[in-house]
Amino acid sequence: MTRTMIAALLSALAVTAVVIWTKGLGLHGKITLAVFGVATVLWVVTKLDDTLVALGAGLVLVVSGVLPADTFFGALGEPTVWLLICAFVIAAGVSASGLAARCTAWLVSRARTVRRLVHLTTAALVVSAFAIPATSGRAALAVPVFLALAKVLEGRRRVVVALALVFPSVILLSAVASLIGAGAHLITVEMLFQATGERIGFAHWLLLGLPLAVVSSHLAAELVLLMVTRRADRREPVSVDAGAVSEATGVSVSGPLDGAQRRSAVLLCVVVLLWCAEPLHGVSPAVVAFVGAVLTAAPKAGTITMNKALATVPWAMLMFMAATMAMGVAMTTSGAAAWLGGGLFGFRVAEWQFLAAVIGVSTLAHLLLQSRSARSSVLVPLVVTAAAGIGVSPAAAAFASTAAAGFCHTLPASAKPVALFHRIEEAPTYTSRHLLALSAVLAPLTAGLVLLFALTIWPVLGLPY
Repeated sequence: MTRTMIAALLSALAVTAVVIWTKGLGLHGKITLAVFGVATVLWVVTKLDDTLVALGAGLVLVVSGVLPADTFFGALGEPTVWLLICAFVIAAGVSASGLAARCTAWLVSRARTVRRLVHLTTAALVVSAFAIPATSGRAALAVPVFLALAKVLEGRRRVVVALALVFPSVILLSAVASLIGAGAHLITVEMLFQATGERIGFAHWLLLGLPLAVVSSHLAAELVLLMVTRRADRREPVSVDAGAVSEATGVSVSGPLDGAQRRSAVLLCVVVLLWCAEPLHGVSPAVVAFVGAVLTAAPKAGTITMNKALATVPWAMLMFMAATMAMGVAMTTSGAAAWLGGGLFGFRVAEWQFLAAVIGVSTLAHLLLQSRSARSSVLVPLVVTAAAGIGVSPAAAAFASTAAAGFCHTLPASAKPVALFHRIEEAPTYTSRHLLALSAVLAPLTAGLVLLFALTIWPVLGLPY
C-alpha cells in the first residue's frame, strides 16, 4: 500500500471519528478537529511539503468560515514573525563579516583535551542561539567548523563521531535559551497570548530558558563523550589549529578584528542588550530587531546588502509558522481545544502529574511530527486549555511543553540538524544505531530535567506552576 493510500485511509478515519465522537462540540469545532487530524496525517505519513499542508489546512478553515481571512493573513504581520525575519537579516550580516567563525575558532583553539574541546564547542553553540535564529540555520553554519575539527582530528574516528553527535544535539537542546532559538517558541508565545492574554517576553524567556539550555546541553555533551569514546581517546591530548578553522570557513581568524567584524560585534551586543532590557525601555523586540536589520544592511555601517540578507531568510518556514499560528487560533476560538483538552485531561490529577504527562508527551511527539513548529501548533492549544481546567498555570505548561519538544534526536529524520550532520560525507559521522542508543538515555534525562526545572527552578524565576 502506497503512502498516498495510507494517508487517504487515515484521513478518512480521522474525519469519521470527528463526526461520530464529537458530541457536544459545535460545527466549527468539528471542522477544526477534522482539519487538524487530516493535516497531522499528511505531515506524518506523506512526503508533502509541510508548508503546503499547513497553508492548505488554513485555506480550508478560512473557506469554511471557522477562521476569519483577516486573522489568517494577519498572522504574517505578527510582531513575532517580523522579529524572526529581522533576526535572520542580522545573522546574515554577522555571518558575512566572519565574526561567528572567528569567535568559534578562538574558543576551540584553547582546548587541550577531548573533554574540554567538547564542552568549549558546546558553550559556543549555546551562545550562538542568541545570534543565529532557528536550529537549521545554526546547523548549516556549524558544519564548516565541524569539518575543520574533523580534519585536525583525522585518525581519531571515535572522537570525530562524538563531535558529529554533539553538534546537532546541543543545537537542538540549546535553542530554548532564546526566544528566537526556534520558530516553535514564537508560535508558543503567540498562542499563549491569544488564549490567555499573557505573553512571555524576550528577557523572561532568556531568564527561564538559558539555565535549562546550559545544563541540558553540557549534560548531553558529556553523555555523548562517555557513550561514544573510550578512556584512551579522552586521555590523548588535542591541539586545534585556528588555521584549520580559517581554511574550512574561508575566514581569517588571526590578527585584530577588521572593521566589518567590529561593527557586527557592536550591533549584535546592542541588539541583544536591548532585547533583554525590554521591561526597562518598553520597546518591542521586533522594533529593536527591525532597527538592527536596517543598520546591518546600511551603506558603510552595515556588512551585507539587503538583497543578500533577505535571500537567507527561510520564507517557507515563516509561511509555515504563520499558518500553524493561525491554525492554533482556530483551535482555541472554535472550542476544539477546550473540548479535546477536556477529553484528554478530564480527570483530576496533581499539578506535578499533569506537568509530567505534558512533558512526556512533548518529548515523544517528535516520533510522529518531525517539525518542531507543527508540534507546538498541535500541543500548545491543548496544553493551555487543559492546564487552566486543572489549575496549572497555562504559561508554565506551555513553556514546559515547548522546552521538552526540543528533544528530537531519535532518528536521522527527526530534526533538520540531525539529518544534516548524518549526511556529511567528508568526515566520519554517526549511524542510526548511535542515535537510538543516545536517545534511550538522553530522552528520559531531558524530560526529567525539564520537570525538575518546572517544579523547582522556574517558580523561583517568576513562572509558578
